[in-house]
Amino acid sequence: MRDIKSGVGIAMAVWLAAAAFLHFYFAGTGWLDPLRQRSLHLGLFLPLIFLLYPARKSSPSRRPSVPDLMLAVLALLPSAYVYANVDMLYLRSEYLTPVTTTQFVLGTILILLILEGLRRAVTPILAVLTAIMILYLFVADLLPGIWNYRDMSAAQIVETMFLINGRGIYGPLMGISSNIVSIFIIFGAFVQVSGTGRLFSNFGTAVAGRYAGGPAKVAVISSGLFGMMSGSSVSNVATTGSITIPMMKRLGYRSSFAGGIEASASVGGAIMPPVMGSAAFVMAEITNIPYSTIIVAAALGAALYYFTILLIVHLEAKRLGLSGLPPAAIPSWRQVLADAHLIAPIILLITLLMMGFSPAFSAFWSIIAVTVFSWLKKDTRVTPKKAFEGFARAGGLIAVLALAVGAAGIIVAGLTTTGLVLSFGAIVNSIAAGNLALAAVMVMFVCLLLGMGVPTTPAYIITAVIGAPILVEMGPGLLAVHLFVFYFAILADATPPVSVASYTAAAIAKAHPLGTGFQAWRMALGGFVVAFSYIYEPAIMFQGPLIDTLFVVVKNAAALTLLSIGFIGYARQPIAWWLRVASLAAGVAIAFSYGFDTATRALAGLAVVAVFLLLPGYLRPMAPPLREALDKGEAS
Repeated sequence: MRDIKSGVGIAMAVWLAAAAFLHFYFAGTGWLDPLRQRSLHLGLFLPLIFLLYPARKSSPSRRPSVPDLMLAVLALLPSAYVYANVDMLYLRSEYLTPVTTTQFVLGTILILLILEGLRRAVTPILAVLTAIMILYLFVADLLPGIWNYRDMSAAQIVETMFLINGRGIYGPLMGISSNIVSIFIIFGAFVQVSGTGRLFSNFGTAVAGRYAGGPAKVAVISSGLFGMMSGSSVSNVATTGSITIPMMKRLGYRSSFAGGIEASASVGGAIMPPVMGSAAFVMAEITNIPYSTIIVAAALGAALYYFTILLIVHLEAKRLGLSGLPPAAIPSWRQVLADAHLIAPIILLITLLMMGFSPAFSAFWSIIAVTVFSWLKKDTRVTPKKAFEGFARAGGLIAVLALAVGAAGIIVAGLTTTGLVLSFGAIVNSIAAGNLALAAVMVMFVCLLLGMGVPTTPAYIITAVIGAPILVEMGPGLLAVHLFVFYFAILADATPPVSVASYTAAAIAKAHPLGTGFQAWRMALGGFVVAFSYIYEPAIMFQGPLIDTLFVVVKNAAALTLLSIGFIGYARQPIAWWLRVASLAAGVAIAFSYGFDTATRALAGLAVVAVFLLLPGYLRPMAPPLREALDKGEAS
């Protein structure tokens, strides 16, 4: 992303802030009709992609080039045409009304610009996936079997993506981006400029700072709380990681380990109720399941996810002999409570949502509440300058989101138009042959693949369209399946080889990206265990007797404890490598042996954990080759 300081940079910041403010205004006063709102949304933000993100490393880094300016102007035209011709587009008949030359040219330009924007600002992987979908529409009539579809002309393909109301680039997904996600991004930006991040950091430090590896535990807590608001794992890493990662390295953690902590904690913010980075509202929109039901169902899973990270951090600190923060560096609870007024807007947001108000309305008034309550203390006040910064920062995030959602609209339109979603389901069903476990594993890999480098919301949308219908047909409930695909859509950001949150953390930590990705993946392992629990153990969502929920939590906690001990090689003392292997095997067995009842596995898990905690001291550690290789790589 360019760092533009000149008058051009100021003009672009004004553009970003004004575009974000317009969405804030609409959230409070009412939206335009769907097609106008969606075209305005994309038209305002897509041009900025070519001004903010250079085409190549050799492109100017302090100013947009002339080709960038030309692309920005071109990016305005398709959306301006849709906005100006809404009535005509509402009345046209799909595949019957001829596509004019102007429409074909503008639609082609928009598709090509989205592909180029993805390459620059999101990830080439999503650009390639989108291009493959377009190519598939051109050649589907030549393919055999379930891949076959009727011959579609170039004009019909452009019509599908550009002109048909309720489908393609300006379809419902763009409406979700414009009407729901954008306003929560603005809310997160205002929370950040108000100094709520300091409140989260001080709270985390007061709670965990004095214990072994204190700064790392502070990073986990504060990053999780902030990530819940921001909705962007990469943005969260960049914001909080610039402080927490150097602090962890100074304490004694290896660079890749420190980066992995930050990446996994930031990724998990999206699964943390009550806000879940706006995912809960998108899920509610897609599934028609109430927001209150979603956040209750997601609560225990999020707790287990962060329990795992904190436990791994603690065991590594004990293994290395790291201490906590000195007492002078730990804020008193009086200092923490001095910023407690900044929690009021979050409480208001949750209250309005639980009362049944729309997400946009609730977020609108919560943003106002952030501004009002911030003025209760001098150093937290959201001044006009800070408000401008908040809107501009939000505008930059919304621009990337709108671009990615446009790509998701192309992919989803291609999948649904051709019936490829049903074909994919048939493929999985034929391979799985009714085996839910095999089908879930296949969907997991698809979600991890499609989520690589893609922002959380569009990643969830794409994976929900492809993966959710397959699993729903096999028995698990709708909410369980959507939580399953959502977990793996976001865990892709912490799973090698393409894990953008880990790459961002590695850049800050000055560590190897793959090494950091591996550390983030094993700390995010709780998400893998919890996701499968949603499919097999509905009690984790508080469905069924409370005793069943208790057994599920104990079973998962025991399994994750054993996996953590195995990964780190420490259980009150260092343990031998063969005991690490045994601990990992026991953790996997307890977590995934769904053929046995949950109560039995919970009790067995507690017993095995007790054995490891009571191991005699003469079992000395023997570092396995993998750990030696990692340590050597870190030292280099």
